[in-house]
Amino acid sequence: MQLHIEEVHHSVFDCLTELDKKVTGLTEHQTSLIRLFYQGKSDEEVQKEMGIGSASTIRNHRFTLKEKERQSKVYLVMMELLKDQGKLATPLIRPPKTARLLEDRLLNTLFPEGTDGPLTTFSIKEKHKLVVLKEIVKRFEGERTYTEKEINQILKFVYHDYATLRRYLVEYNFLDRTPDGSQYWLRNNSLKKEEPPMDRKEALKRLYKETKIEGGVYQVKNTVNHKILIESTPNLKSINGKQFCLDMGTYQNKRLQNDLQQFGAEVFVFEVLEILEAPTEGYFDPKDALKKLKEQWLNKLQPYEERGYNILKPNN
Repeated sequence: MQLHIEEVHHSVFDCLTELDKKVTGLTEHQTSLIRLFYQGKSDEEVQKEMGIGSASTIRNHRFTLKEKERQSKVYLVMMELLKDQGKLATPLIRPPKTARLLEDRLLNTLFPEGTDGPLTTFSIKEKHKLVVLKEIVKRFEGERTYTEKEINQILKFVYHDYATLRRYLVEYNFLDRTPDGSQYWLRNNSLKKEEPPMDRKEALKRLYKETKIEGGVYQVKNTVNHKILIESTPNLKSINGKQFCLDMGTYQNKRLQNDLQQFGAEVFVFEVLEILEAPTEGYFDPKDALKKLKEQWLNKLQPYEERGYNILKPNN
């Protein structure tokens, strides 16, 4: 039976990626990228195989897909809360004194060589995963910033599927990271013993509330003729909405819209050029600062006429 499934139906992943984009919500371009990511290809290998942009472009695609994943989870939480609307809130049940003993027994089972040794399995109940994550996060130093490679090296000694551990540590707010995933650090409240563990719904609600909103400048690049459009936004996460408009063929820029009809949405990529940083002291007008930041990039890249889709103003 297993041989039949592998030869005829392939994997569940293959089956899902072959579904219509109306079902998955993914463009053909995004589905192709996910297939290559699933094969474990590096950003450089994906870039060469797809023939688009650069390695940084592929990293940006990874970031966009991760944001799509987060948004989907938050959406599910909101829909669950909508279904529960009007129901009485479940009263808080304080854990009994034996809870610590049960946690110790669980950790002894899952870490037979000690809690500083390897984890036998992570295929456990959600509440047990929280106990395990609280123990794993103790391996990180509080005042240090890590690269993704350093995070992976530490987690490899814990469990073979270190990518899953890393994702859970971020989802449950044990670790925080930059939008591009280049730097990670330990959250200050990660090891507070008095803070009770959250269930998955509560963790996602907190993630939604604590998600930092960052403004900045980004470009939409045509990977065929290399024309670019420079835009700015007070919330870089709204790029996903722009990507959706592009996929639907309804992008507002007329010059870009013409090329969209000619080349198709899959040849356009979104890249963050610079994140707006607020000063720690003094008055700060984010709207004015964002306008000036965009002007700097317009002057630098000159995305006009044959070089891009922006319209050159008379005073430029």
